[in-house]
Amino acid sequence: MTTRFAGPLVAFGIASFAANAGGQCRPPANSHEARLLAFYEAPIVFSMSSAAEPLGAGAVHIGAEMIPVPAPAAALQHPNYCYANTTNNTKLAPLFGRPRLTIGLPAGFAAEVSYLPNVTVSAARANLISVALTHIESLPFLRDGLSLAIRVDGTAGRVRGAITCPRRNLQTSDENIPCFGTQPSRDMFDPNSFGLEAAIATRAARGRVAVYAGGGARSLRPHFRAGFTDALGNIDHTTIDVDLVRATAFAGVTAHVRDHFSLSAQLYVVPADVTTLRFGAQYALR
Repeated sequence: MTTRFAGPLVAFGIASFAANAGGQCRPPANSHEARLLAFYEAPIVFSMSSAAEPLGAGAVHIGAEMIPVPAPAAALQHPNYCYANTTNNTKLAPLFGRPRLTIGLPAGFAAEVSYLPNVTVSAARANLISVALTHIESLPFLRDGLSLAIRVDGTAGRVRGAITCPRRNLQTSDENIPCFGTQPSRDMFDPNSFGLEAAIATRAARGRVAVYAGGGARSLRPHFRAGFTDALGNIDHTTIDVDLVRATAFAGVTAHVRDHFSLSAQLYVVPADVTTLRFGAQYALR
């Protein structure tokens, strides 16, 4: 994949002008800030994107996925713990996309990796890496064509953009109103997450269609840092850190439209936060 591939990227806002600029804020799990961070983690997590299938050692599949970024509830766009009297710039792009590479390993294992190397799309710049290890086992004693996949994954990196004070929100009429300045903010969001999930898949139509469902648990440890300098030279470098655990569930279908090419669609649910869709394509090189 080249650096031109990545698809539109997701980003979100927390707010600006903290009462204690440059400080650290750790909002409780039920705060708007924590829930908004968790909301925008969902499209970025490196969850299973298609029906897992046994791969021989040395098999190589390349693919891509695209996730529409939903809009949060209006209430979440107004911080209630770390900031006050502000409105979030909650989305820099309507879609998040990334490449995927899957390599078959011995003993029924498969490794996955995705990397976005400082790709700039629209108003966001992302540098993200995700990795996963999956063990896939056929279950013939239950039903022909049934398989079980157990998977662990992690994502780390950074998304940069004018999140707290984009250009359209800048103003120079009142220093007591947020975004008093002439230069957009330079904010950073680190969507760190770790997940464990399991799924069962069954095949039909002579193996060309696979239906799967599963769920798991995910640790979310996002970090946000504001970066705004107002017209008076005051700098807001407030950081927000959250440590959350979320249950997840998903179900989807994968269709092998050609011998080496497949398409997938999935419903991904985080009951506490959001429901999203995932669309993927995959090509088997060997």
